[in-house]
Amino acid sequence: MRHRHGETVPPPNVWTGRATNRVQWFLALIGAACMALGIALAVESAWESGVAPLAMAVVGCIAAGLLVLFGTLAFVHVALRVDEECLEVRCGHIGVPRRRIPLSHVVGAEFAPHVTPRHWGGWGYRWRPERGTAVVVRRGEGLILRLWDGHTFTITVDDAEAAVQVIKDRLRPKTPGPAH
Repeated sequence: MRHRHGETVPPPNVWTGRATNRVQWFLALIGAACMALGIALAVESAWESGVAPLAMAVVGCIAAGLLVLFGTLAFVHVALRVDEECLEVRCGHIGVPRRRIPLSHVVGAEFAPHVTPRHWGGWGYRWRPERGTAVVVRRGEGLILRLWDGHTFTITVDDAEAAVQVIKDRLRPKTPGPAH
């Protein structure tokens, strides 16, 4: 890794980075509102058209609310960790979904200045046959990993250029030093 004054600085033992999407907190609030509506409907069961429509409305609101709430909270942020052996991607507050990629399976890494949810079909853990797999939590910079099996894995992360450099430094074969 290059320092500002031109001298070479060894990469850190563990590099960590993350990306956050604050817009998804708004979507999580919408999910919570749907759940609250379902609960309010269940408590104020003054529907005169029968129990079945009420039950469908309550279950539908609560289910939609849970899906939106947990779906958005799982992708509010992504954390990336690169150590000597592997690269680990964790999403959301509980770290699920998670993917661990040994560096021995990585052929190369490159900086992607413009990763957008629109190109991947939305936020989250995505797969597109022509593009590979991605974890997209926001629009902006990211990194693209080229794996030994021909697949690619894209991750949106702040300071993606530093992550790419750390990964490339770890992929370079270690040159043996002089024998003492």
